[in-house]
Amino acid sequence: MHLLRKLFVVAVLSMGATGLAGCAGVAFAGAGTLGFFSLYANTTGVRYLNDQARLGSKSGEGCATSILGIVTTGDTSVNETTRKANINRVSHIDYRFENILGVYAKYCVIVYGE
Repeated sequence: MHLLRKLFVVAVLSMGATGLAGCAGVAFAGAGTLGFFSLYANTTGVRYLNDQARLGSKSGEGCATSILGIVTTGDTSVNETTRKANINRVSHIDYRFENILGVYAKYCVIVYGE
């Protein structure tokens, strides 16, 4: 019985250590973001670029937030973002990612077009 208790304590401590490793950013790991194991990350980048098109006079932004990688809410879909910004032709898509201590993370998609 004493061994079982020790194993339980080790398991709980391991899960706690994982929580400190930036779990909030793990919610957006598939988005190609880097730095989700950092204490702080604030990065931007390009998702899509049509070389033959101008940047566009309109822009829209869709964001999602995550707390500890457990609760994630928001909509970063290009379809919804373009609909809200009244964009009919997408010329460029950027992203922005922020992670604070692995507790809070935010991922945004910025869509440009006409």
